[in-house]
Amino acid sequence: MIRLEGVTRRYQSRAGERVALDSVDLHVERGQIFGVVGRSGAGKSTLIRTINRLETPDGGKVFVGDQEITALNPAQLRTARRKIGMIFQHFNLLASKTIEDNVAFPLRLEGRPAAEVKTRTTELLARLGLAEHAKKYPHQLSGGQKQRVGIARALACGPDVLLCDEATSALDPETTEDILGLLEQLNRELGLTIVMITHQMEVVRRVCDRVAVLKDGRIVEQGDTVDVFLRPQHPVTQAMLAESDDGFDDASVPANARVARLVFQGTSTYEPELSRVARTVGVDYSILSGRIARIRGVPCGQLVVAFTDGDADAALKQLAERGVGVETVGGR
Repeated sequence: MIRLEGVTRRYQSRAGERVALDSVDLHVERGQIFGVVGRSGAGKSTLIRTINRLETPDGGKVFVGDQEITALNPAQLRTARRKIGMIFQHFNLLASKTIEDNVAFPLRLEGRPAAEVKTRTTELLARLGLAEHAKKYPHQLSGGQKQRVGIARALACGPDVLLCDEATSALDPETTEDILGLLEQLNRELGLTIVMITHQMEVVRRVCDRVAVLKDGRIVEQGDTVDVFLRPQHPVTQAMLAESDDGFDDASVPANARVARLVFQGTSTYEPELSRVARTVGVDYSILSGRIARIRGVPCGQLVVAFTDGDADAALKQLAERGVGVETVGGR
């Protein structure tokens, strides 16, 4: 649905040239929720804004569907953008317009008949739980309600693609969960392809099918969310995940212990694999940290374990044979 080929974007400043995107290649399949994560300044917002050409690349090509967005003239681009909705971190609503008028705004810009505008606006307000707020103004709504208005406005012209630029960063955790659930529902019911730019690893863990990690304008890692989260390869990914997870204190590691990270996936997440192997081999262990969660609906668990007395090598070998991911992270 979305394809970037060698996309480069540079900016000039008094300090010299800054490369925001450096030969980026990216493929997003139709109907996916695709996450792009990275530190501040990694180029995330520039990347998402090249998809609807709010930013025009200095090099490379961008395709949405069967159209090369980078080859369109202004009139063609306006038409193409009707199929690419976008929502923002700070909502970008028109303060002097009612909620109803904010949602209707893109339809009126297109010159749609008044009856069609009214019908479509009423339908969207009802769908997003905003019908009772139609005559209110943005300042009268909560952050979550404002973001729902932003989503309704982005859906007004019936897009195939929805771009989300840090769409939950300004929201509290409970409201974030509500908005993510709504985006999942829209993805499922409307077949929307969604691209989410975020620095919140929990957002990616919760809703994204695939993820790309951006650093200094380059994609340093990408893949299925489950694989990237459970088996991160690049130091940037590992560091961002470590910050979002409960780590363990090196000082808590028993002397002469063998420390390993164990990764469980699917139904084995809830099985007592570790205790079974420990009894079979005859090894003592301490759990230093752990987490059980769902990554895009798949049960997953990670434990950092210190093996002390007994044959740690034999225990780790048996765990691996039983389908548990094993990575030695320290100790003897």
